[in-house]
Amino acid sequence: MHPVDWAIVIAYVVYIVWDGLRRARGTDRMEGFLLANRSLPWWVVGLSVMATQLSAITLVGTTGQGATDGVRFIQFYLGLPLAMLILGVTIVPLLLRARVYTAYQYLEKRFDARTRTLTSVLFLLSRAMAAGVVISAPAVILSALFGWSLPLAVALVGLPAAAYAALGGVQAVAWADVKQMVIIVLGLLGIIGAVVAGMPEGVGLDGALRVAGTTGRLNAFDFRLDPTETYTFWSGLIGGTFLMMSYFGTDQSQVQRYLAARSVNEARGSLLMSAYWKIPLQALVLLVGVLVFAYYSFRPQPLLFNPAHEAEVLASGRAAEYSELLERFEVALAERRSAAGVVAAGGAEAESARTTFTAGDAVVQEVRAEALALAEEVTGEGSRDVNYVIAAFVLHELPPLLPGLFIAAVLAAAMSTIAAELNSLATTSVIDVYRRLVRREASERHYLIVSKLATAFWGTFCCVVAVYAVQLGSLIEVVNRFGSFFYGSILGVFLLALVRRARAAGAFYGLFAGMGVVAAVSFLTPSISFLWHNVIGAVTVLAVGLLFGPAGAERRGEMPG
Repeated sequence: MHPVDWAIVIAYVVYIVWDGLRRARGTDRMEGFLLANRSLPWWVVGLSVMATQLSAITLVGTTGQGATDGVRFIQFYLGLPLAMLILGVTIVPLLLRARVYTAYQYLEKRFDARTRTLTSVLFLLSRAMAAGVVISAPAVILSALFGWSLPLAVALVGLPAAAYAALGGVQAVAWADVKQMVIIVLGLLGIIGAVVAGMPEGVGLDGALRVAGTTGRLNAFDFRLDPTETYTFWSGLIGGTFLMMSYFGTDQSQVQRYLAARSVNEARGSLLMSAYWKIPLQALVLLVGVLVFAYYSFRPQPLLFNPAHEAEVLASGRAAEYSELLERFEVALAERRSAAGVVAAGGAEAESARTTFTAGDAVVQEVRAEALALAEEVTGEGSRDVNYVIAAFVLHELPPLLPGLFIAAVLAAAMSTIAAELNSLATTSVIDVYRRLVRREASERHYLIVSKLATAFWGTFCCVVAVYAVQLGSLIEVVNRFGSFFYGSILGVFLLALVRRARAAGAFYGLFAGMGVVAAVSFLTPSISFLWHNVIGAVTVLAVGLLFGPAGAERRGEMPG
């Protein structure tokens, strides 16, 4: 990497850490450390919510998804605006007015202690696994860049982020998020400009999109009502609404952001910012991936994007087999490349050239599939090449300055999300578990120290998860699979809390039933898309919970600690 790139990355990381800790004043008490004294303006909360969700997974996994599968992933977010509107009039005012530290703290007031404890434990499991996936995304970049082992790269990303979160609290995290959103958007725009500029003369953005469109990568909507297909209009609108309601309404990593807002209206405004801007921003990320595919239609492309796996295959006894695949790959690339220029130019000859291009692309994908299978056999690991596409492009194709800007953006997204999620894990661990079950009475200083120790513990735990997460598939899919296993059932409990006739037994046993049904569907019918798990879990909890009949007298009294 060029010295200019190093200078950008180092300067940015140093500045973010310094500025975040500078803003950590007033975090020597629990409310300051965990909720920034409930003083953050709506636009800071809104950008923090978006930055927490726009993790390094988005920049690594989603761009790879765009390059290999096109823009249809955008359907995943169709339920977001509807979810934000529903949350703004239901769960958000409920939690803000309750003056709680965590979303699950409210459940003890509404239902009972066991419902609160079970829900918070499920959150800890789901969010810790998801945070591990977040750490693995920048680790992939560092591993590809320097040839480091993945565990070393994971440690270098995750442990400093844990230290940062432990020292600064939510105040440091939220204000750092504002700057990180700027860096992320600048990095994406810089890559798009560089990709277009790197196309052959006369191709431009229009020509690149024509080439990508030939393979169907610009087909955004699929209106089939097929529960086995993950990315369709209906799975995104229905399943996505339930997923987004649970994520933004019951996941402490998001709830903690708007609990730090000054008022209910400012909290609503922060969520509406995501409702308006998340889909365009996600489309921009996918466009980067689509343009990378178009770029490689004109330029040499690696057979395997994962350099470590390619090196292992070449050093193995099956190197000759890989060389034969490489020869077939080069022939197919040449055929595809010859047709790409005609497709990009449009005109009368473009129609026949599209047939040639798609045929050549089909062979390219077929040979790559064989190479990936070979790499998996040799290494004994899932190759999951999709997570290395953007890393290979940035490091080998971009001019100096842009790799540094992109890596800074990845680290920015990683630091933002990891710190926020570790902060929320620590909050839930202390407020819902430690203070509730271990030590009910102690000083502010004691709980603050335990919060920081919990942050360090979860940081280490997430690093262990990260080492294995990269082998499970596209990181953006992996993190949402983890979440969808738990989210629907947790959402169902909060929806029950809005129903006056619901009572504690229904919430508790409904939560068990929801998790059981989702587990059964996941393992017995794996063809059902994970997005529908959110609907299945929520509906099961509601159905079982309401079977327990009217709640007698409403519980009264002070909010439990």
